[in-house]
Amino acid sequence: MHVVIMGCGRVGSTLARSLEDRNHTVSIIDSDPDAFRRLGPGFNGDKVAGMGFDQAVLEKAGIRRADAFAAVSSGDNSNIIAARVARESFGIQQVVARIYDPGRAEVYQRLGITTVATVKWTADQVLRRLLPAGAEPDFRDPSGTIRVDQVPVPPAWIGHRTVIFQEQSRSRIAWIDRLGEGMLPSRESVLQEGDYLHLVMREDTADHAYAVLSAGPEEH
Repeated sequence: MHVVIMGCGRVGSTLARSLEDRNHTVSIIDSDPDAFRRLGPGFNGDKVAGMGFDQAVLEKAGIRRADAFAAVSSGDNSNIIAARVARESFGIQQVVARIYDPGRAEVYQRLGITTVATVKWTADQVLRRLLPAGAEPDFRDPSGTIRVDQVPVPPAWIGHRTVIFQEQSRSRIAWIDRLGEGMLPSRESVLQEGDYLHLVMREDTADHAYAVLSAGPEEH
């Protein structure tokens, strides 16, 4: 993937280095050129000085070939404007904005922009939202055998029972995030639009689980 990041503070620089460590390409934007020193000498991505909501600056950062955009500067307004420009002017679907005000974050979430409030912010949280589902698990046990992933329910599985999904995917639903609350599924639970599943699976069956998730239920 190519990812464009606005803001080279502690979160932005950590996120940029984490993405490079995973062999993704990165362009990072900041209005203060001195901020790029946080990246260290080993950073190989592009450093672009300017305002991240300026379309010319975004073009210079390679927004037209980008797969994802993260706005993680210290200003809510700048982050939201930049996120909307990336999404609405350049068609970037994977957009994450750092928002200090949780109330405002909920508003922009409804506009299709994933927001992360400062109180629960870490670079790892943003990383998992930028990368495709399954690319980076929430947790992997020390042996590398078991992983826990958070994934949204795709349209093909809406209205189907959780037990059927678990049988066909060879995974287990540890819990479901639904309407802002966690719930434990029962044998009668049905998947709903907007659900986020916390899946427990073996590392060697993850590809199968994601194939089933994408393809939808196999009718008997």
